[in-house]
Amino acid sequence: MLALIALGEVLGMTLWFSATAAAPAIAADYRMDVGARAWLTMAVQAGFVAGTLVTALTNLADAINARRLFGAGCVLGALFNASIAIAPSSAVILTLRFCTGMSLAWVYPPGMKIAAGWFLERRGTALGIVVGAVGLGSSVPHLLAWAGAGLPWRVLVGASSALAIAAAVIVGATVVDGPYVSASAPFDRHALRVVLRSRGTRLAMLGYFGHMWELYAMWTWMAAFASTSLASCMSAAGASRTGSLIAFVTLAAGAAGCVIAGRWADEWGKARVAGAAMVASAACALASPLIFGASPSLLFLLAVVWGFTVVADSAQFSALVTDYTPRTHVGTALTLQTSAGFLLTMISMRLVPPMSAIAGWRWAFVFLAPGPLFGALAMRSMRDREQRTV
Repeated sequence: MLALIALGEVLGMTLWFSATAAAPAIAADYRMDVGARAWLTMAVQAGFVAGTLVTALTNLADAINARRLFGAGCVLGALFNASIAIAPSSAVILTLRFCTGMSLAWVYPPGMKIAAGWFLERRGTALGIVVGAVGLGSSVPHLLAWAGAGLPWRVLVGASSALAIAAAVIVGATVVDGPYVSASAPFDRHALRVVLRSRGTRLAMLGYFGHMWELYAMWTWMAAFASTSLASCMSAAGASRTGSLIAFVTLAAGAAGCVIAGRWADEWGKARVAGAAMVASAACALASPLIFGASPSLLFLLAVVWGFTVVADSAQFSALVTDYTPRTHVGTALTLQTSAGFLLTMISMRLVPPMSAIAGWRWAFVFLAPGPLFGALAMRSMRDREQRTV
């Protein structure tokens, strides 16, 4: 079941960065400036925030079976994403990207809830695999952009939609509810109050917010950072293609980080592992100016280390929320957490272009470091709380 859920997440989440990977070609066809190009990803974030917020406020995540939500989200997202290929203007493209993000609100959190229903003792490992699958799926468009550099961007977008449809089929036809899944609950207008009453849940969410301040800004702009860094030692086309490969390596390394950190968390503690990962990723953000302009091998090394650590903590926050939240409100808690976290990403993602314009791409990522450091402090408070409880 875990393998099937993870495969569904890999295929479904290819929708997230499908337009980001094809951004240069889309921007050229529709004459989009740098600000509009940033919205190719930010519109997805905005849609995801809106979708998760509505889902949390209406308690849909707990009132409707997670497998049904997952399938509906994949199908709707695939349709909106594929429609980009025939969009008459950039404004329509951004609207469709927003709708794609709203659909993915029914893919990512429900997938975690489905997996949590199958595991109790090894939940950290299980959710680590699911979140790793999310990162791997998000990286696939960058891999396709690198491997099929000569392919039209509409082919890339269409391929991601086809993969999302396959995800809906796999989860709908093969996945069943686990023994620990919470039963569908009736609408509860006090659901958010119940969720936020737990201090453990609040600390987990604070850690998640620090993590999200860094994550998607780095993921979104790593290709641009790398290609600009490489511009002095190779052609523009070569730098762009290599930048796509480095972005894929960054996200793919995160998939491995989620799985490995999940196993560590089950052995050493979720808060301990999450805090250590955030300190390490903050160090990478601070070290990024030293790597800029260096050899491609050092850029790949940064991609592996930073990609591993920047998302290794992600599953631990979800696992901690499921640990501290009543079973009848787990779906609402996970959806609320992701909604607020992704809203925060829109700020940090939008700040990268002006930061690069003011100080240059060398310094574009340094301002991300305070986020994970703040999250690490929240995890330290949680560790102290757990030790006092023991």
